[in-house]
Amino acid sequence: MDTQRIIALIVFSFSSLLLWEAWQKHNKPPVVPNAPATTQAAGNVAPTANPVVAPGGANAVPTTTLPTAAPVAAIAPTAAAPAASTQRVSVRTDMLDLDFDATGGDIRQAVLRKHFARGDNTKPFTLMQEKAGHYFIAQSGLLGPGLPNHTSKWTLAGSTNQFDLGNNESLSVVFTNADTAGITVNKVFTFTRGSYVVDVRYEIKNDSAAALAPKAYFQFLRDANAPEGESTGSNPFTGIATFTGPAVYTEAKKFQKVAFADIEKNKADHVKDASDGWLAMVQHYFVSAWLPQGVGAREFFTKQVNEKLFSSGVIVPVGTVAANASAVLSMPLYLGPQEQEKLNNLAPGLGLVVDYGWLTVLAYPMFVVLSFINNLVGNWGWTIIIFTILLKLVFFPLNQKSGKSMAHMKTLMPKMEALKARYGDDKMKLNQAMMELYKTEKVNPLGGCLPIIIQIPFFISLYWVLLGAVELRNTPWILWIHDLSTPDPLYILPVIMGVSMFVQTKLNPQPTDPIQAKVMTILPIVFSIMFFFFPSGLVLYWTMQNILGIAQQWYINKTFSPANAKPANTKR
Repeated sequence: MDTQRIIALIVFSFSSLLLWEAWQKHNKPPVVPNAPATTQAAGNVAPTANPVVAPGGANAVPTTTLPTAAPVAAIAPTAAAPAASTQRVSVRTDMLDLDFDATGGDIRQAVLRKHFARGDNTKPFTLMQEKAGHYFIAQSGLLGPGLPNHTSKWTLAGSTNQFDLGNNESLSVVFTNADTAGITVNKVFTFTRGSYVVDVRYEIKNDSAAALAPKAYFQFLRDANAPEGESTGSNPFTGIATFTGPAVYTEAKKFQKVAFADIEKNKADHVKDASDGWLAMVQHYFVSAWLPQGVGAREFFTKQVNEKLFSSGVIVPVGTVAANASAVLSMPLYLGPQEQEKLNNLAPGLGLVVDYGWLTVLAYPMFVVLSFINNLVGNWGWTIIIFTILLKLVFFPLNQKSGKSMAHMKTLMPKMEALKARYGDDKMKLNQAMMELYKTEKVNPLGGCLPIIIQIPFFISLYWVLLGAVELRNTPWILWIHDLSTPDPLYILPVIMGVSMFVQTKLNPQPTDPIQAKVMTILPIVFSIMFFFFPSGLVLYWTMQNILGIAQQWYINKTFSPANAKPANTKR
């Protein structure tokens, strides 16, 4: 087997690897459901000796389960969408712009002020909204007879419905419900400067004669469509699409993504009951997550509400609230970008929402190095170039050895042509003769392919880094490259990459078979077209690899001497 066939095999293996990865990660892509609505009551949360929040200073554990008469709507609304609110409440912080429904105390819109819409740096990015085709809101409430949920009427405390953090360090917005005699519930949203975390707190005051054993639920309600500004399809060459949907994390089962299609078919496979963990709604670059604190019983649920909407959330017990006693339960809600370091500090495993594919063990260290370099140079394009140079230096000894092997192979071309002329179409004798030639000349025909094989995992890892790292979203390099996480709009980089690949093939031994020679000539064109669909940052990395490889191979070809490639005592 000669070098060109080996390279063709590598190209085939590389393509197969990408396709296998796509099948592994996304063999069941989310679809917009059209099944009829389903209704399912929430299961009971098992009692625990460590309740999430100690009610009213007491350590009592709920001894009664949720009555079957509890409203199912408190967990999964049966309407296509909650009714339009009669009063809107707006909250502005340095990080978020939020709109609430004063009637149910729901978050109906969330805008991230530090991030912008794809391709428009004047328009802040909208994470949550009530919009046809892009419906996504956050809801919460209490479960128990007479207790308010997100369908109940809440009253906004104060005389204004517009709140601004201003120069303050924190801000609280309070909704109150006292519809049940003797029971007053405050739903308090607290915002902190510099944070994407919203603290959702329930303050329950029980002035009735009977004890309460409430549970609180926290859920997301959204459609199955791709986020606004994101494509519903996948890369036509890799088949890889970014994930949108619920995710559950527990220490026992770790990170579990749940496809909307599986929820629709009632085949959602995730932990239902646990004593730790969190639930998130994941989308490309951003995440919304309910983050129960500490250790305590919790139930995770996912369900289809109707033909367009899905709900997913977590239920936690408040504990027993004795007569004339009070209880408080807090639930952090994260609404923000997938910045891995910050996510890891918020909750165990939360950084896993940043999808680096199955090569996370390689991709995450690459991202750490890239981030370090970017902190020094302040431009992700130059960061990728510097990273490529460093990577080339790390593998320099291996590249040097393989480069000499390629140069040696090139000097053998006349002898290989002579062997081909001698043995004609007798493939078996020709291969035996070539193997003998390789053995005599002390050259490894596979030596020149080793760097290509080694680069493939780094290529795939960097692909996932550029695809998943929000830090690279909307980041420019120079001139026409305004976003390194999207394809080159003018296709200039892929063309340069193709040219560099063509030059590199000319520096390597040329095929003796005319068909193989045509294949090697066409490959740069094929790769250029394929790279039209890859992030421009990745094309920049591959182009730099080619340019550095060209320089190295040219120097080796210029200085290589076959006599120096063999031991001095080698007999001919």
